[in-house]
Amino acid sequence: QVQLVESGGGLVQPGGSLRLSCAASGIIFSSYAMAWYRQAPGKLQEVVATITTNGFTDYQDSVKGRFTISRDNAKNTMYLQMSSLKPEDTAIYYCRAQYTSYWGQGIQVTVSS
Repeated sequence: QVQLVESGGGLVQPGGSLRLSCAASGIIFSSYAMAWYRQAPGKLQEVVATITTNGFTDYQDSVKGRFTISRDNAKNTMYLQMSSLKPEDTAIYYCRAQYTSYWGQGIQVTVSS
């Protein structure tokens, strides 16, 4: 069965960094475009960053220059390196195999002093 499992979230101070991981199983990971989404309290879910099978990336404007999405097909894992974190980055972060119903369970990221 397909599983996407996020890890690496937690509490961090403003200006700090975190790296999220999304470990995939049950799919041919290299065949899927992947993405990170997030949902903050009281807000709609939004896409944060995407990466194609060829490694091309795209970002939401609010995270450009601060977040980096990457993938390691040999490890069936996608990453989101988050730097210069702001309180408004606080949300539950989800990974997704793009254009499918395959989602991770979500992981909390809280940016607070």
